[in-house]
Amino acid sequence: MSSSDSLRDSILTHALGDLRNRLIRLHKTLLLVERRSYERMKGRIASPARFFELVVSDPWFAWLRPVSELIVRIDEMLAEEGGAQEDEADITLRKAEELLTPGEMGTEFQRRYYEALQMEPSVVMAHAEAVRVIREATVKREE
Repeated sequence: MSSSDSLRDSILTHALGDLRNRLIRLHKTLLLVERRSYERMKGRIASPARFFELVVSDPWFAWLRPVSELIVRIDEMLAEEGGAQEDEADITLRKAEELLTPGEMGTEFQRRYYEALQMEPSVVMAHAEAVRVIREATVKREE
């Protein structure tokens, strides 16, 4: 591996770490929005343990799982010896970009995400941060 390849992998590893942090913030924001919605419809969630149980197993929260899965994928890549490899990082960044493209006619996640963006300013802010990281990583990748 040349020093330029090593530098590129290092930059991508850093970008993935930054994206991971932004996705965690976005995921937390979406969870809070969904919790409020769930509680309006079904009543107060009694405890953090009960909330965790619902997030993991209740269909109400299932649409958020693609974000959780993406965070786990990034964690696994960052845990690899030598950090993220360029091809894996490229695929993951494209997947993140696709996932975070809201749409009225997209996947279930994209439709529900679109709705959350329309209703909640905190989701808009978290979205903007995650998309900024993806775009910056894309520009660096192309340099």
